[in-house]
Amino acid sequence: MASPTTLRVINYRLTTTPVKQLPYLVDFLASSLGECGDILSASPRQKNGQPEADNALQVHKLKTRVTSLLQDRNIEGRWSAVILIKTLVEAGQWEILRESEPWVRGLINILAKPDPISTKKLSIITLNRIFNLTYQYPTLVREITTPSLPAFITSSLNLVSIKPSSEPSRILRPEAPLLEVVLLAFSDLISRHPTTFRPFSAQIHSLLVTIIGSPTFPKPFPVSVLRLAQRLFISLHNCAPKNTSGDEWTKACKLTIKSVHQTADFVFRAVVEQWEPGDQSDHQPRRPRDFSQSLGDDAPNPLGLPGWHGIRIGADRLKTLLYFLSSFVTSRTASTVNVPVAAFLDLTSRLTSLQVPVARSDVSQSSLQLNTEIGREEREELWSELPGIHVACLDLFSTMVLTFRNSIISVAQNMLEQALWVFEAEAFHKEVRVASYHLIANLLPWLGPSMTKPTISALSPLVRSCCQDLLSDLTSNVSNSSEPKIKPKGNQNSVNADSFLNSTVRGNYQTAPFPVYAAAYQLLSTLLSWLPLEHLPPPLRAEIDRTAILTGDHDAMLSSVLNPTPVAKGRRGNPSILPFLTRRYPDRMAVECLLRPRMPILTGAPVIIRSIMEGDEDEAEGEDGEWVVPTYQKNANKDLLEHPTSAPIDRIHERSEEADNLWHAGSKRDFLANANVAKLSGLSASQSQVDDGAPITKKARGDTEPYVSSLTSHAHLKQAPSTPEVAPLTSVSGDPALPVTQKDSLSRAIDEPTSTLQKSGPTSLSRTPPTNAVPSNSIQLGRGVEHDEDSEDGIPTLNIEPDTDEEETGDEDVSMQY
Repeated sequence: MASPTTLRVINYRLTTTPVKQLPYLVDFLASSLGECGDILSASPRQKNGQPEADNALQVHKLKTRVTSLLQDRNIEGRWSAVILIKTLVEAGQWEILRESEPWVRGLINILAKPDPISTKKLSIITLNRIFNLTYQYPTLVREITTPSLPAFITSSLNLVSIKPSSEPSRILRPEAPLLEVVLLAFSDLISRHPTTFRPFSAQIHSLLVTIIGSPTFPKPFPVSVLRLAQRLFISLHNCAPKNTSGDEWTKACKLTIKSVHQTADFVFRAVVEQWEPGDQSDHQPRRPRDFSQSLGDDAPNPLGLPGWHGIRIGADRLKTLLYFLSSFVTSRTASTVNVPVAAFLDLTSRLTSLQVPVARSDVSQSSLQLNTEIGREEREELWSELPGIHVACLDLFSTMVLTFRNSIISVAQNMLEQALWVFEAEAFHKEVRVASYHLIANLLPWLGPSMTKPTISALSPLVRSCCQDLLSDLTSNVSNSSEPKIKPKGNQNSVNADSFLNSTVRGNYQTAPFPVYAAAYQLLSTLLSWLPLEHLPPPLRAEIDRTAILTGDHDAMLSSVLNPTPVAKGRRGNPSILPFLTRRYPDRMAVECLLRPRMPILTGAPVIIRSIMEGDEDEAEGEDGEWVVPTYQKNANKDLLEHPTSAPIDRIHERSEEADNLWHAGSKRDFLANANVAKLSGLSASQSQVDDGAPITKKARGDTEPYVSSLTSHAHLKQAPSTPEVAPLTSVSGDPALPVTQKDSLSRAIDEPTSTLQKSGPTSLSRTPPTNAVPSNSIQLGRGVEHDEDSEDGIPTLNIEPDTDEEETGDEDVSMQY
């Protein structure tokens, strides 16, 4: 909240500073007033107390001083008053606007006084701002805007034009420095107050056709003025009577298309066109009959544009009207309008069907028919102007695609064909390449997924040209370095010394201009995202990937990684360029997500995740009752837990079909027995996967402690191999216990060397199918291994005999259940 002292300081400065010196101080005063918005916008109901009454007095003094400055005799005082008025209405809003009628009259009077251009320009801007701020208050519109707006329009038109007394049209002044600000103010106000502008629509129209139809050589108006004139011309349909604004817009659009056709009749007189209009009644050719006269058109124009002479001026008229059609597409309308898309495509089809011959010999060999009555000079001048006309056509297509989006799909294929015609003949022109790249990049999101193989083949030259434009600088470096160094002969003064310099760092913009490089850069990252990759030729895909790598295009490389080539029968898939992307952009978030995707642990996850994360020492049982990986495998799965994937939780530990039985054993008892049997069988370290880590410790129950101790002193487990060569062995989970004699025999067998087993040659274990709850690949300890007698590589029967007397062992059984 601003302090009341600030407002008192402003009033003190305004009253004590001489008027001649106010322009040096007005900047500070305006910025200070902007901070007093809460005081200026306070309603009278909030000014009952003593501080509020003092603030109201200071505001009244300020408004009185600004009003006196607006009527001051000095130019400096009026200039300062205009700036302060704009600041006050923006900071005070309704409280200041409701008392701004005297200021509006004073500002309009300034437009008729011989004040400097800067004062009049600021007055127009301030009045436009006041009229726009009052639009949300119908009472203020009725009291301030509606009575003052006609006077403002008349005064503004008098600043830029002269009106003869007997004619409704106006003549543009030769020098109108305020033309741009007047057109901008009219464009902002005409849509909000169309009824007030209706009596002036004819006068405004006469000025606009002069600006639009003026040649650009020499340039009488800047490009910004030309664009504002086109925008205001289209906005004139708001002034039409009720419910006819849409028809007026369509009528003006069709008249513009007719003007383009009429101009093309004269510009293209050097050739015999093969084009025929889609609607014969809509277009009647007006070709000149006397070809001995200079090229020009003085006939009445459908839009009322002035005449022109010279093929260069005619080509410029064509480009201006084509960009005018683009303004029709992008400008806002007062109601729903019908866009004549068919007429647009018919017009562009005529303009793009005439292409530049690459060489003189192509003129006679092509289907292009020349008019023998026209000289060579005019034809060559036409060839030089055709690329600019085609660029305007491609820009019109891009504007339509960006405006209508998915509604343009029905005619997108026609646009693509016309663009490829132009590119095939005029790819040497950089502006044609830029416009083609932009159009294809805009069309691919809507047309790309439905492209067929022939369409992509026709698009291949444009894609290769895009890659060449991006690699043009690299190609020039390689060609310069690969040239053999030949010792020059003759006069040494004729040798270019700069050719011997081999610069290692060069910018891409030295060979390819920046607009071409930027357009190609945008297209490259779009190709792989929207094209059907199964129809993309492998050499073309390789060239795109190569270009993305060499240019360091992050978006193109990321698009290539995310859209791999589908594997087709008889064709090898392209390798991924993810290593190049990772090396070039290791700090990008997208690259990090590709390399290490992370997902949070879901609430209510299966028992396997909860048991591992909680460090539970007991066995974990899944939801379906199946025994899962125990907690002592936590270290082996540490990397998996740190980088979880989106795979189902119950299949996280799946490695292969052979490893399923090991990881999903019936119990930990079976799992421990497998490791010992693998050691007894003489399996290698890679097969048995014995780890040198900490031994498994488990508290024994009952009198099974000696057996568990001997077992844990030799068994060191590791994560199961991904592709085990020999199926792991498990014990019969249905066997509840082992006799003491078998327990002692097994303990000694583990301690004894396995040389006798290793001498028997390679081992071959048979696998038995699972039955009921008994896991597969089971063997009963103490009974030997059952094998095929006919097999040469069979394992001899393992007969474990007790080496102690029955009196020592006793009849006591030991339970092995955990």
